[in-house]
Amino acid sequence: MKSISFPDLLFSQGFGTRRICAGLVQQGLVKCDRGDGLQLVDDSEAIEPTDGMAFQVQGVDWQYHAKAYVLLHKPAGTECSHKPSTWPSVYSLLPSPLRQRPAKTGLQGVQAVGRLDQDTTGMLLLSDDGQFIHRMSSPKQHVPKVYDLVTEDPLNEQAVQKLLQGVVLNDDPKPVKAAACVLTGSHQMQLTLTEGKYHQVKRMLAAVGHKVVGLHRARMGGLSLPTDLAPGQWRWLSAADLMQINAIN
Repeated sequence: MKSISFPDLLFSQGFGTRRICAGLVQQGLVKCDRGDGLQLVDDSEAIEPTDGMAFQVQGVDWQYHAKAYVLLHKPAGTECSHKPSTWPSVYSLLPSPLRQRPAKTGLQGVQAVGRLDQDTTGMLLLSDDGQFIHRMSSPKQHVPKVYDLVTEDPLNEQAVQKLLQGVVLNDDPKPVKAAACVLTGSHQMQLTLTEGKYHQVKRMLAAVGHKVVGLHRARMGGLSLPTDLAPGQWRWLSAADLMQINAIN
């Protein structure tokens, strides 16, 4: 990473236009920890940033990340859209710098890796890395996504076998199979998919005669949703997390 000015650093992290970022520095509202505690910076100073480097803007702590990789525990009653139609947007749960990060494409800020229905809870990844989003979303990559679901009526092994063998959805003549399927209760099942079609879990269960009344995504790749991350909370993905996500076997 080459050295950049602090206004450019703030701009890259989503703190506003370059003019706004320069104003924040000039007003003495930016401090950076270069290993010896938070120190005031000026707009003529250049720095070679590293991932995780701590700084502070208007008294708010932040970390530098060349690319943003974020995990959000999606709560029910939210839409995975920047322009929601009925329910609040999941993006409203994120701080404004994540929503305003500049991008070379027309889409500003981090983007969701796939979508979850408004009533579905659980693990949602977001990033401004287009290659990462494609790799995690593409059915050709076979990234497993694990769902815990609850049905209106009791489940049985016959339903499990049908889901493993493949069911036909009304928009695709090719059968869709579950990568794994295990009963976890009389009305509960853990289902693993490696592709993502519209309302896929609910439609697959409907194809075997069951209505889903609760749906939660528990894992993507080799990374599970942390038990200490409450609905509506988010955190940065660490290098170790990214390695776990890619450990899909």
